[in-house]
Amino acid sequence: MNEQTFMKLMNILPKSALSTAVGMATRLPAPAPLHRAAIKAFAKAYKVDVAEAELALEHYPTFAQFFTRGLKEGSRPVDPGEKVVVSPVDGAVSQVGYAEHGRVMQAKGIHYSVGELLGDEEAAKPFHGGAWTTIYLSPRDYHRIHAPLGGKITGYSYIPGEFWPVNPASVKNKQALFCVNERLVTYLDTVAGKCAVVKVGATCVSRIKAAYEDVVTHTGKPGKVHRYNTAMPVEKGGELGRFEMGSTVILVFEPGRVKWDDSLQPEAVVRMGRRIGEIP
Repeated sequence: MNEQTFMKLMNILPKSALSTAVGMATRLPAPAPLHRAAIKAFAKAYKVDVAEAELALEHYPTFAQFFTRGLKEGSRPVDPGEKVVVSPVDGAVSQVGYAEHGRVMQAKGIHYSVGELLGDEEAAKPFHGGAWTTIYLSPRDYHRIHAPLGGKITGYSYIPGEFWPVNPASVKNKQALFCVNERLVTYLDTVAGKCAVVKVGATCVSRIKAAYEDVVTHTGKPGKVHRYNTAMPVEKGGELGRFEMGSTVILVFEPGRVKWDDSLQPEAVVRMGRRIGEIP
């Protein structure tokens, strides 16, 4: 199927309803032999490193619990460097750069504003000119999201939206894709100033869960912006949330506070806890 045909199909596909149905199916308990077979088939098809999983495959009662699995202790050591920025997830870099004039690149010829991404022009102003990177999580990846630096969680924003795929065809063809899809933004105050960790939904990403509060997306609730009166401390590598099925995370920092490593280039593979930049 070529990209044009794919995009036409996506235009008419009931993406939200499909994502809801898939999510419900993954959370349903099934007869043990059936769900074990499904998990094993998925792990084999996508080359999941099951040796890293916190539990043996037969100990996950639903597919969703396997997909959001934790890892064995020590599987993702977090770089302890005081000025080191670490990857918040396992995945591959889609794009990376600095938000000149508050603009971010989605793909060649497609840009969007930080204000569109955060759904709040005022909240976006501190990030104009700052470092940003977009990281794609494939089905084989570990799907929990972590803090790139230590600091405090100051608030969050839930932005309901659509459920377009975040595959290369959509990224190259759907204008402002990451600003159209559903998002959960976590705001941090870190040793490098303000940071926004944007978790983006996609087709069959049924829900995004926060780790620091009972916040779950795609449950029919309206959008919400919340700022904590007392910020919650979070260590570098501390868990911020998880995807129920895979998607994309976008990091945004204030200008002049973070410098990306030269190795952080499109298609570069990253692992949670490993260095991707520094505080200059």
